[in-house]
Amino acid sequence: MIKKLSLSLISAAVLFSTASFIPNELGGAVAQAEEKAQSTETVKVPAMRNRVYSQLARAQKLADEGNKKEGLEVLDEVKDRISSLNSYEQAMLWNFYGFMYYGSDNLPLAIESFEKVIAEEAIPLTLRTSTLYSLAQLSMQQQDYNQSLKYLGQWKKINAKPLTSTQQVLFAQIYYQNKDYKNSLKYVNEAVELSLSKDEVPKENWFILQRANYYELKQPENVVKVIEDLVRFHDKPKYWIQLSGMYGEIGEEEKQLAVMESAYQAGYVTSSQDIITLVQLYRFHGVPYKAAKLLSTAIDKGQVAAEEKYLDMLAQSYISAKNDEKAIPVLVKASEIAETGKFDAFLAQSYLNLEKWDLAIASAKKAIKRGGVDRLGNMHLVIGMSNFNLKKFDASLTAFADAQKLKESAKTAEQWYQYVKREQSAQMQLAMLNE
Repeated sequence: MIKKLSLSLISAAVLFSTASFIPNELGGAVAQAEEKAQSTETVKVPAMRNRVYSQLARAQKLADEGNKKEGLEVLDEVKDRISSLNSYEQAMLWNFYGFMYYGSDNLPLAIESFEKVIAEEAIPLTLRTSTLYSLAQLSMQQQDYNQSLKYLGQWKKINAKPLTSTQQVLFAQIYYQNKDYKNSLKYVNEAVELSLSKDEVPKENWFILQRANYYELKQPENVVKVIEDLVRFHDKPKYWIQLSGMYGEIGEEEKQLAVMESAYQAGYVTSSQDIITLVQLYRFHGVPYKAAKLLSTAIDKGQVAAEEKYLDMLAQSYISAKNDEKAIPVLVKASEIAETGKFDAFLAQSYLNLEKWDLAIASAKKAIKRGGVDRLGNMHLVIGMSNFNLKKFDASLTAFADAQKLKESAKTAEQWYQYVKREQSAQMQLAMLNE
Protein backbone atom coordinates (compact mmCIF):
# COMPACT_ATOMS: atom_id res chain seq x y z
CA MET A 1 0.00 0.00 0.00
CA ILE A 2 1.34 3.38 -0.99
CA LYS A 3 0.93 5.96 1.73
CA LYS A 4 1.56 9.57 1.48
CA LEU A 5 0.66 11.26 4.42
CA SER A 6 2.52 14.46 5.27
CA LEU A 7 1.92 14.84 8.95
CA SER A 8 2.87 18.53 8.59
CA LEU A 9 -0.52 18.99 6.77
CA ILE A 10 -2.70 17.64 9.63
CA SER A 11 -0.42 17.94 12.67
CA ALA A 12 -0.34 20.52 15.52
CA ALA A 13 1.25 23.06 13.13
CA VAL A 14 -2.23 24.10 11.94
CA LEU A 15 -2.41 27.78 10.94
CA PHE A 16 -5.38 29.45 12.57
CA SER A 17 -6.56 32.84 11.47
CA THR A 18 -7.06 34.62 14.78
CA ALA A 19 -10.67 35.60 15.33
CA SER A 20 -11.19 39.26 14.56
CA PHE A 21 -10.43 41.31 17.62
CA ILE A 22 -12.29 44.58 17.87
CA PRO A 23 -11.98 46.15 21.32
CA ASN A 24 -15.04 47.80 22.77
CA GLU A 25 -15.81 50.25 20.02
CA LEU A 26 -14.94 53.82 20.82
CA GLY A 27 -16.68 55.24 17.79
CA GLY A 28 -20.02 54.97 19.54
CA ALA A 29 -18.99 54.18 23.08
CA VAL A 30 -19.26 57.70 24.41
CA ALA A 31 -22.30 58.60 22.35
CA GLN A 32 -24.13 55.53 23.63
CA ALA A 33 -23.01 55.92 27.23
CA GLU A 34 -26.25 57.38 28.51
CA GLU A 35 -28.31 54.77 26.71
CA LYS A 36 -26.23 51.92 28.20
CA ALA A 37 -26.36 53.44 31.63
CA GLN A 38 -30.14 53.45 31.51
CA SER A 39 -30.47 49.86 30.25
CA THR A 40 -32.47 47.51 32.42
CA GLU A 41 -29.96 45.62 34.55
CA THR A 42 -29.76 44.19 38.03
CA VAL A 43 -26.99 46.67 38.89
CA LYS A 44 -27.87 50.36 38.86
CA VAL A 45 -25.46 52.10 36.47
CA PRO A 46 -24.66 55.78 37.09
CA ALA A 47 -24.78 58.23 34.20
CA MET A 48 -21.71 59.66 32.52
CA ARG A 49 -21.33 63.37 33.17
CA ASN A 50 -20.82 65.79 30.30
CA ARG A 51 -17.36 66.98 31.36
CA VAL A 52 -16.05 63.39 31.38
CA TYR A 53 -17.80 62.69 28.11
CA SER A 54 -16.09 65.68 26.51
CA GLN A 55 -12.61 64.60 27.61
CA LEU A 56 -13.06 61.02 26.42
CA ALA A 57 -14.47 62.27 23.13
CA ARG A 58 -11.40 64.51 22.68
CA ALA A 59 -9.07 61.58 23.37
CA GLN A 60 -10.99 59.51 20.86
CA LYS A 61 -10.74 62.21 18.19
CA LEU A 62 -6.99 62.46 18.66
CA ALA A 63 -6.61 58.70 18.41
CA ASP A 64 -8.74 58.58 15.26
CA GLU A 65 -6.45 61.21 13.73
CA GLY A 66 -3.40 59.09 14.52
CA ASN A 67 -2.25 61.14 17.51
CA LYS A 68 -2.18 58.27 20.00
CA LYS A 69 0.37 59.88 22.27
CA GLU A 70 -1.74 63.04 22.64
CA GLY A 71 -4.83 60.89 23.14
CA LEU A 72 -3.14 59.05 26.00
CA GLU A 73 -2.12 62.35 27.56
CA VAL A 74 -5.77 63.44 27.60
CA LEU A 75 -6.71 60.14 29.26
CA ASP A 76 -3.95 60.70 31.82
CA GLU A 77 -5.50 64.06 32.66
CA VAL A 78 -8.80 62.34 33.32
CA LYS A 79 -7.08 59.65 35.37
CA ASP A 80 -5.50 62.32 37.58
CA ARG A 81 -9.04 63.08 38.80
CA ILE A 82 -10.12 59.41 38.99
CA SER A 83 -11.30 59.73 42.58
CA SER A 84 -13.97 62.12 41.35
CA LEU A 85 -15.26 59.69 38.70
CA ASN A 86 -18.16 57.34 39.28
CA SER A 87 -17.77 53.62 38.54
CA TYR A 88 -19.12 53.81 34.99
CA GLU A 89 -16.90 56.77 34.12
CA GLN A 90 -13.89 54.90 35.48
CA ALA A 91 -14.81 51.82 33.48
CA MET A 92 -15.08 53.87 30.28
CA LEU A 93 -11.75 55.51 31.03
CA TRP A 94 -10.06 52.10 31.32
CA ASN A 95 -11.93 50.98 28.23
CA PHE A 96 -10.36 53.83 26.27
CA TYR A 97 -6.92 53.00 27.67
CA GLY A 98 -7.39 49.40 26.56
CA PHE A 99 -8.27 50.50 23.07
CA MET A 100 -5.30 52.86 22.88
CA TYR A 101 -2.83 50.25 24.10
CA TYR A 102 -4.21 47.64 21.72
CA GLY A 103 -3.80 50.07 18.84
CA SER A 104 -0.17 50.47 19.89
CA ASP A 105 0.34 46.67 20.01
CA ASN A 106 0.90 46.77 23.76
CA LEU A 107 -1.18 43.73 24.62
CA PRO A 108 -0.16 43.38 28.30
CA LEU A 109 -1.29 46.94 29.09
CA ALA A 110 -4.40 46.48 26.96
CA ILE A 111 -5.32 43.40 29.00
CA GLU A 112 -4.55 45.19 32.25
CA SER A 113 -6.82 48.08 31.23
CA PHE A 114 -9.72 45.86 30.18
CA GLU A 115 -9.40 43.91 33.43
CA LYS A 116 -9.95 47.17 35.28
CA VAL A 117 -13.12 47.70 33.23
CA ILE A 118 -14.73 44.47 34.45
CA ALA A 119 -13.47 45.08 37.99
CA GLU A 120 -16.05 47.86 38.24
CA GLU A 121 -19.39 46.62 39.53
CA ALA A 122 -21.74 49.33 38.29
CA ILE A 123 -21.28 49.04 34.52
CA PRO A 124 -23.71 48.06 31.75
CA LEU A 125 -24.06 44.39 31.03
CA THR A 126 -23.27 45.02 27.37
CA LEU A 127 -19.93 46.59 28.31
CA ARG A 128 -19.05 43.74 30.67
CA THR A 129 -20.00 41.17 28.05
CA SER A 130 -18.00 42.70 25.21
CA THR A 131 -14.99 43.35 27.46
CA LEU A 132 -14.86 39.75 28.69
CA TYR A 133 -14.94 38.53 25.10
CA SER A 134 -12.15 40.93 24.14
CA LEU A 135 -10.08 39.74 27.10
CA ALA A 136 -10.52 36.15 25.98
CA GLN A 137 -9.24 37.04 22.52
CA LEU A 138 -6.31 39.04 23.85
CA SER A 139 -5.33 36.27 26.25
CA MET A 140 -5.37 33.85 23.36
CA GLN A 141 -3.03 36.12 21.41
CA GLN A 142 -0.76 36.07 24.46
CA GLN A 143 -0.98 32.25 24.42
CA ASP A 144 -2.48 32.23 27.89
CA TYR A 145 -5.12 29.67 27.00
CA ASN A 146 -6.28 28.85 30.54
CA GLN A 147 -6.92 32.52 31.20
CA SER A 148 -8.68 32.84 27.86
CA LEU A 149 -10.99 29.97 28.73
CA LYS A 150 -11.67 31.57 32.10
CA TYR A 151 -12.83 34.79 30.44
CA LEU A 152 -14.89 32.90 27.90
CA GLY A 153 -16.58 30.98 30.70
CA GLN A 154 -17.51 34.23 32.44
CA TRP A 155 -18.67 35.73 29.16
CA LYS A 156 -20.82 32.71 28.31
CA LYS A 157 -22.62 32.91 31.66
CA ILE A 158 -23.87 36.44 31.02
CA ASN A 159 -24.25 36.24 27.24
CA ALA A 160 -27.96 35.76 26.55
CA LYS A 161 -27.60 35.23 22.81
CA PRO A 162 -26.89 31.89 21.07
CA LEU A 163 -23.26 31.48 20.08
CA THR A 164 -22.40 32.50 16.54
CA SER A 165 -20.21 30.27 14.38
CA THR A 166 -17.28 32.66 14.85
CA GLN A 167 -17.66 32.53 18.63
CA GLN A 168 -17.84 28.75 18.60
CA VAL A 169 -14.65 28.63 16.57
CA LEU A 170 -12.92 30.87 19.11
CA PHE A 171 -13.81 28.34 21.82
CA ALA A 172 -12.59 25.55 19.54
CA GLN A 173 -9.27 27.26 18.80
CA ILE A 174 -8.51 27.89 22.45
CA TYR A 175 -9.44 24.36 23.50
CA TYR A 176 -7.23 23.01 20.69
CA GLN A 177 -4.26 25.09 21.80
CA ASN A 178 -4.91 23.84 25.33
CA LYS A 179 -4.81 20.25 23.97
CA ASP A 180 -8.44 19.61 24.89
CA TYR A 181 -9.26 18.11 21.51
CA LYS A 182 -12.68 16.70 22.41
CA ASN A 183 -14.06 20.06 23.50
CA SER A 184 -12.37 21.76 20.58
CA LEU A 185 -14.01 19.31 18.19
CA LYS A 186 -17.40 19.81 19.83
CA TYR A 187 -17.34 23.56 19.22
CA VAL A 188 -15.89 23.51 15.71
CA ASN A 189 -18.37 20.83 14.63
CA GLU A 190 -21.20 22.99 15.91
CA ALA A 191 -19.80 25.96 13.98
CA VAL A 192 -19.63 23.98 10.75
CA GLU A 193 -23.12 22.53 11.20
CA LEU A 194 -24.58 25.95 11.99
CA SER A 195 -22.99 27.43 8.89
CA LEU A 196 -24.26 24.62 6.67
CA SER A 197 -27.75 24.89 8.12
CA LYS A 198 -27.82 28.49 6.89
CA ASP A 199 -26.65 27.41 3.41
CA GLU A 200 -23.34 29.13 4.05
CA VAL A 201 -19.93 27.75 3.18
CA PRO A 202 -17.92 27.07 6.36
CA LYS A 203 -14.60 28.86 6.42
CA GLU A 204 -11.54 26.96 5.29
CA ASN A 205 -9.69 27.32 8.59
CA TRP A 206 -12.67 25.78 10.40
CA PHE A 207 -12.25 22.59 8.40
CA ILE A 208 -8.50 22.69 9.04
CA LEU A 209 -9.13 22.92 12.78
CA GLN A 210 -11.68 20.14 12.53
CA ARG A 211 -9.20 17.95 10.68
CA ALA A 212 -6.46 18.65 13.21
CA ASN A 213 -8.70 17.56 16.09
CA TYR A 214 -9.67 14.31 14.39
CA TYR A 215 -6.00 13.65 13.70
CA GLU A 216 -5.05 14.23 17.34
CA LEU A 217 -7.91 11.96 18.42
CA LYS A 218 -6.60 9.27 16.04
CA GLN A 219 -9.73 9.13 13.89
CA PRO A 220 -8.36 8.84 10.32
CA GLU A 221 -11.74 8.00 8.79
CA ASN A 222 -13.09 11.32 10.04
CA VAL A 223 -9.95 13.08 8.83
CA VAL A 224 -10.85 11.75 5.38
CA LYS A 225 -14.40 13.13 5.63
CA VAL A 226 -13.10 16.57 6.52
CA ILE A 227 -10.65 16.60 3.60
CA GLU A 228 -13.52 15.56 1.34
CA ASP A 229 -15.33 18.68 2.58
CA LEU A 230 -12.24 20.78 1.90
CA VAL A 231 -12.17 19.47 -1.66
CA ARG A 232 -15.89 20.14 -2.01
CA PHE A 233 -16.01 23.64 -0.55
CA HIS A 234 -12.44 24.94 -0.91
CA ASP A 235 -11.10 23.23 -4.01
CA LYS A 236 -7.32 23.50 -3.88
CA PRO A 237 -4.65 21.19 -5.33
CA LYS A 238 -3.15 20.40 -1.93
CA TYR A 239 -6.46 19.00 -0.64
CA TRP A 240 -6.73 16.56 -3.56
CA ILE A 241 -3.22 15.32 -2.83
CA GLN A 242 -3.95 15.05 0.89
CA LEU A 243 -7.21 13.20 0.24
CA SER A 244 -5.45 10.65 -1.92
CA GLY A 245 -2.83 10.12 0.78
CA MET A 246 -5.45 9.65 3.47
CA TYR A 247 -7.36 7.10 1.37
CA GLY A 248 -4.12 5.12 1.31
CA GLU A 249 -3.82 5.58 5.08
CA ILE A 250 -7.19 3.92 5.70
CA GLY A 251 -6.70 1.17 3.12
CA GLU A 252 -8.90 2.59 0.36
CA GLU A 253 -6.30 2.00 -2.36
CA GLU A 254 -8.72 2.18 -5.29
CA LYS A 255 -9.97 5.59 -4.20
CA GLN A 256 -6.39 6.64 -3.50
CA LEU A 257 -5.45 6.05 -7.14
CA ALA A 258 -8.71 7.50 -8.51
CA VAL A 259 -8.32 10.77 -6.61
CA MET A 260 -4.63 11.11 -7.45
CA GLU A 261 -5.30 10.43 -11.13
CA SER A 262 -8.13 12.99 -11.13
CA ALA A 263 -5.77 15.49 -9.52
CA TYR A 264 -3.21 14.81 -12.24
CA GLN A 265 -5.76 15.31 -15.00
CA ALA A 266 -6.79 18.59 -13.36
CA GLY A 267 -3.17 19.76 -13.45
CA TYR A 268 -2.68 19.54 -9.68
CA VAL A 269 0.12 16.96 -9.69
CA THR A 270 3.19 19.03 -10.50
CA SER A 271 5.80 18.51 -7.78
CA SER A 272 8.42 15.79 -8.10
CA GLN A 273 7.22 14.10 -4.93
CA ASP A 274 3.58 13.97 -6.07
CA ILE A 275 4.51 12.70 -9.53
CA ILE A 276 6.57 9.88 -8.02
CA THR A 277 3.68 9.03 -5.71
CA LEU A 278 1.35 8.63 -8.69
CA VAL A 279 3.98 6.58 -10.52
CA GLN A 280 4.20 4.26 -7.52
CA LEU A 281 0.42 4.01 -7.36
CA TYR A 282 0.24 3.03 -11.03
CA ARG A 283 2.85 0.34 -10.46
CA PHE A 284 1.14 -0.89 -7.30
CA HIS A 285 -2.18 -1.21 -9.14
CA GLY A 286 -0.68 -3.12 -12.07
CA VAL A 287 -0.61 -0.42 -14.73
CA PRO A 288 3.16 -0.09 -15.30
CA TYR A 289 2.87 1.46 -18.76
CA LYS A 290 0.98 4.46 -17.35
CA ALA A 291 3.67 4.71 -14.70
CA ALA A 292 6.40 4.68 -17.35
CA LYS A 293 4.63 7.19 -19.59
CA LEU A 294 4.06 9.62 -16.69
CA LEU A 295 7.61 9.34 -15.37
CA SER A 296 9.19 9.62 -18.80
CA THR A 297 7.23 12.79 -19.54
CA ALA A 298 8.13 14.26 -16.14
CA ILE A 299 11.83 13.58 -16.67
CA ASP A 300 11.72 15.10 -20.16
CA LYS A 301 10.04 18.24 -18.75
CA GLY A 302 12.52 18.51 -15.91
CA GLN A 303 9.84 17.95 -13.27
CA VAL A 304 11.72 14.89 -12.03
CA ALA A 305 15.51 14.73 -12.06
CA ALA A 306 17.13 12.10 -14.25
CA GLU A 307 18.73 10.51 -11.20
CA GLU A 308 19.68 6.87 -10.91
CA LYS A 309 16.75 5.94 -8.67
CA TYR A 310 14.18 7.48 -11.02
CA LEU A 311 15.79 6.01 -14.12
CA ASP A 312 15.66 2.67 -12.35
CA MET A 313 11.96 3.19 -11.63
CA LEU A 314 11.30 4.15 -15.25
CA ALA A 315 13.17 1.17 -16.63
CA GLN A 316 11.44 -1.25 -14.27
CA SER A 317 8.08 0.18 -15.29
CA TYR A 318 8.85 -0.45 -18.97
CA ILE A 319 10.12 -3.94 -18.18
CA SER A 320 6.97 -4.73 -16.18
CA ALA A 321 4.94 -3.48 -19.16
CA LYS A 322 6.85 -5.98 -21.38
CA ASN A 323 8.41 -3.16 -23.36
CA ASP A 324 12.12 -3.91 -23.41
CA GLU A 325 12.69 -1.67 -26.43
CA LYS A 326 11.66 1.37 -24.36
CA ALA A 327 13.56 0.13 -21.32
CA ILE A 328 16.92 -0.25 -23.06
CA PRO A 329 17.75 3.47 -23.69
CA VAL A 330 16.85 4.21 -20.08
CA LEU A 331 19.02 1.37 -18.82
CA VAL A 332 21.94 2.51 -20.97
CA LYS A 333 21.68 6.02 -19.49
CA ALA A 334 21.40 4.62 -15.97
CA SER A 335 24.39 2.37 -16.54
CA GLU A 336 26.49 5.38 -17.50
CA ILE A 337 25.93 7.10 -14.16
CA ALA A 338 25.79 4.03 -11.91
CA GLU A 339 28.80 2.86 -9.92
CA THR A 340 27.91 -0.84 -10.18
CA GLY A 341 26.81 -3.31 -12.84
CA LYS A 342 23.19 -3.29 -11.66
CA PHE A 343 21.80 -1.74 -14.84
CA ASP A 344 24.10 -3.73 -17.07
CA ALA A 345 22.42 -6.83 -15.60
CA PHE A 346 18.99 -5.45 -16.51
CA LEU A 347 20.29 -4.63 -19.98
CA ALA A 348 21.55 -8.18 -20.40
CA GLN A 349 18.11 -9.55 -19.59
CA SER A 350 16.34 -7.11 -21.92
CA TYR A 351 18.72 -7.90 -24.78
CA LEU A 352 18.13 -11.58 -24.14
CA ASN A 353 14.36 -11.04 -24.33
CA LEU A 354 14.82 -9.23 -27.66
CA GLU A 355 17.12 -12.02 -28.95
CA LYS A 356 20.05 -9.66 -29.32
CA TRP A 357 22.51 -12.33 -28.28
CA ASP A 358 25.83 -10.54 -28.70
CA LEU A 359 24.61 -7.45 -26.82
CA ALA A 360 23.20 -9.68 -24.08
CA ILE A 361 26.57 -11.40 -23.66
CA ALA A 362 28.48 -8.11 -23.60
CA SER A 363 26.14 -6.57 -21.01
CA ALA A 364 26.20 -9.67 -18.80
CA LYS A 365 30.00 -9.76 -18.82
CA LYS A 366 30.10 -6.05 -18.00
CA ALA A 367 27.72 -6.59 -15.11
CA ILE A 368 29.89 -9.38 -13.72
CA LYS A 369 33.01 -7.25 -14.04
CA ARG A 370 31.52 -4.14 -12.39
CA GLY A 371 29.85 -6.10 -9.59
CA GLY A 372 26.96 -5.04 -7.38
CA VAL A 373 24.58 -7.48 -9.04
CA ASP A 374 22.03 -9.15 -6.77
CA ARG A 375 21.89 -12.49 -8.60
CA LEU A 376 25.21 -12.97 -10.33
CA GLY A 377 24.27 -16.49 -11.41
CA ASN A 378 21.64 -15.07 -13.75
CA MET A 379 24.36 -13.30 -15.73
CA HIS A 380 26.12 -16.60 -16.34
CA LEU A 381 22.78 -18.03 -17.43
CA VAL A 382 22.28 -15.16 -19.90
CA ILE A 383 25.75 -15.76 -21.33
CA GLY A 384 25.06 -19.46 -21.58
CA MET A 385 21.67 -19.05 -23.29
CA SER A 386 22.93 -16.40 -25.69
CA ASN A 387 25.95 -18.48 -26.73
CA PHE A 388 23.69 -21.49 -27.18
CA ASN A 389 21.50 -19.51 -29.59
CA LEU A 390 24.65 -18.44 -31.43
CA LYS A 391 25.55 -22.15 -31.69
CA LYS A 392 28.66 -21.56 -29.56
CA PHE A 393 28.22 -24.69 -27.51
CA ASP A 394 31.58 -24.74 -25.73
CA ALA A 395 31.20 -21.14 -24.53
CA SER A 396 27.64 -21.94 -23.50
CA LEU A 397 28.70 -24.97 -21.47
CA THR A 398 31.43 -22.95 -19.76
CA ALA A 399 28.90 -20.28 -18.74
CA PHE A 400 26.44 -22.85 -17.39
CA ALA A 401 29.25 -24.56 -15.49
CA ASP A 402 30.04 -21.22 -13.84
CA ALA A 403 26.36 -20.74 -13.03
CA GLN A 404 26.25 -24.14 -11.31
CA LYS A 405 28.75 -22.87 -8.77
CA LEU A 406 26.24 -20.33 -7.47
CA LYS A 407 23.36 -21.51 -5.30
CA GLU A 408 20.64 -19.30 -6.81
CA SER A 409 21.29 -20.55 -10.33
CA ALA A 410 22.67 -24.05 -9.77
CA LYS A 411 19.50 -26.04 -10.53
CA THR A 412 18.59 -24.12 -13.67
CA ALA A 413 22.21 -24.16 -14.86
CA GLU A 414 22.42 -27.96 -14.44
CA GLN A 415 19.30 -28.44 -16.56
CA TRP A 416 20.64 -26.14 -19.27
CA TYR A 417 24.08 -27.75 -19.15
CA GLN A 418 22.61 -31.19 -19.80
CA TYR A 419 20.38 -29.83 -22.56
CA VAL A 420 23.29 -28.09 -24.31
CA LYS A 421 25.43 -31.25 -24.01
CA ARG A 422 22.69 -33.24 -25.75
CA GLU A 423 22.32 -30.64 -28.47
CA GLN A 424 26.07 -30.50 -28.98
CA SER A 425 26.24 -34.29 -29.32
CA ALA A 426 23.33 -34.29 -31.74
CA GLN A 427 24.99 -31.62 -33.86
CA MET A 428 28.25 -33.53 -33.90
CA GLN A 429 26.49 -36.74 -34.96
CA LEU A 430 24.62 -34.89 -37.69
CA ALA A 431 27.87 -33.40 -38.95
CA MET A 432 29.50 -36.83 -39.05
CA LEU A 433 26.57 -38.22 -41.05
CA ASN A 434 26.89 -35.42 -43.55
CA GLU A 435 30.61 -36.02 -44.17
